[in-house]
Amino acid sequence: MRLWDALMIGAIAGGALLLATTKDSFGGDRLVVPLPDVSALGRTEAESLIRQLAEVNVITSHCPDWPISDGEWTLLTGTGDLLAQRLGLDPGAYERDYFGPAFGLLDDPAACGRIGPRARPLIDRLTGMGGGTRPLRD
Repeated sequence: MRLWDALMIGAIAGGALLLATTKDSFGGDRLVVPLPDVSALGRTEAESLIRQLAEVNVITSHCPDWPISDGEWTLLTGTGDLLAQRLGLDPGAYERDYFGPAFGLLDDPAACGRIGPRARPLIDRLTGMGGGTRPLRD
C-alpha cells in the first residue's frame, strides 16, 4: 500500500467515525441527513454492508465517472459510522478491515467500472431503510 493511500485511509476512517454518534449525521456547519435504521441487521449482513459502503465511498471519491452528491456521500459515510459503532470497531479496525481493502481496489484498473455501478442501488437501499440524501433542517 502506498503511503498516500495509508494517510487517506486514516483520514477518511477517522473523519467518518466522528460523524455518527446518533441516528442522524450531525455537526456545526456539516451537512446533516437522515441515516437508515441498521438495528435489524445481523452481524454478517452488517459486515457485508459496511464493506460495500467503504468500497463505494472510495470508488465514487476517486473515479470521475461515478460522482455522487454531498448528501449521498454523507448518507454513505454516516451509515458506515453507524455500522462501525454497532460492530464495535475502533477507528484502527475500521480502517484496517474495511477502508484498507477498499483503497486497494484503486490498484485495479477495472475497479471503477465494476464498483461504480453499485453506488446508485446502494444509495437506494439505504433510503429504503429510512435514510435520506436531503439535508435536515433544525
